[in-house]
Amino acid sequence: MPDRIEELRNIYGSPSESSSNKVKNILSDELIQFIKNAPFAVLASADSEGNCDASPRGGLPGFVKVIDEKTLFIPDIKGNRLFQSFGNFVSNPKAGLVFFIPGNSKMVRVNGRVSIIEKGKVMETIDHIEVAWKDENSELIQGFILNVDEAYSHCPRALNFSDLWNIEVIENNQK
Repeated sequence: MPDRIEELRNIYGSPSESSSNKVKNILSDELIQFIKNAPFAVLASADSEGNCDASPRGGLPGFVKVIDEKTLFIPDIKGNRLFQSFGNFVSNPKAGLVFFIPGNSKMVRVNGRVSIIEKGKVMETIDHIEVAWKDENSELIQGFILNVDEAYSHCPRALNFSDLWNIEVIENNQK
């Protein structure tokens, strides 16, 4: 596979210096501010055999807590009860997050290692879930601590290609 990557780089070029230099092993102030304003993220995980899952996570802006420049807290709120992310983390602690802010064409990506925090321990510091809408299943199950391995701002190309935040385009395509 490394040969294929080299082949693709020979055809399409190497990453720009700014792209290569933006990947850091800490959260910059800019990334921290983005995460604090993000009401939505997608959490990617895989089990020890490489079976993947991408799980949407949402809450009020800042529902994912920035502990420090190397650490995030992700609440695990009761959902479909398949426990796919949790099951993956038991056998493989690696995770990736992509944060979104509606209307903003930028995204933030954070990759790292997760440890699982029991509900009782979480409740010592967080006394309620921060969501805009609650139902009978809106309950904190546990938490995940993500230790940052790499973090960076992602360019807006994919969101621009999709025109994701343009409701009119989406509605017109549904007809």
